[in-house]
Amino acid sequence: MVCSFCTRHVGSEKAERRDEDHVRLWVDLFSDEQSMHRAYVATTQQGIAERDASIADLSAQITELARLVAEQFDDTPSDGVRGLLQNDLVKRAERKTELASRQIDWAMAVIWRLAVLHHDDDDKPLYCVCGRRTVSCAEAKAIDPVRTAVSDWEKKNERLRGEGKRHGLPDDHPAVITGRRA
Repeated sequence: MVCSFCTRHVGSEKAERRDEDHVRLWVDLFSDEQSMHRAYVATTQQGIAERDASIADLSAQITELARLVAEQFDDTPSDGVRGLLQNDLVKRAERKTELASRQIDWAMAVIWRLAVLHHDDDDKPLYCVCGRRTVSCAEAKAIDPVRTAVSDWEKKNERLRGEGKRHGLPDDHPAVITGRRA
């Protein structure tokens, strides 16, 4: 089987023409490949040049910013970069403190509620208000070591509420229910 391009080359007298046509075909193919390679190289070199220019521009910006920070660290209208960083750190610390304070308030409110349910009964000495003997009330025993701390927390938060500030008293606390001011 012979391809359509080669059918005109079939025969012994046409061998020379066949070889010339093949060499011409190969030269054309080689020329096309070289042309595509040159275009690829030109495009690649342009991309590299653009990348190098971008790197040089960004490096210059980094150098300039580093110089500005080094020279003007404390010399800007808002206390400089150091002041901005410190303000951010202070704000974060204040936020963490506020969150911790709210968690403490929540825990103290839980303990306060338990203390309301388990404390010495004034009408029945040696008994807890829950009805069990004081020595056998596990809840009262667990609360006893922190009763003073709960009382201090309660007084502080009643004062804060009275001043109109944020407080940690639960909604069922008498000062909140009655609207009593400290």
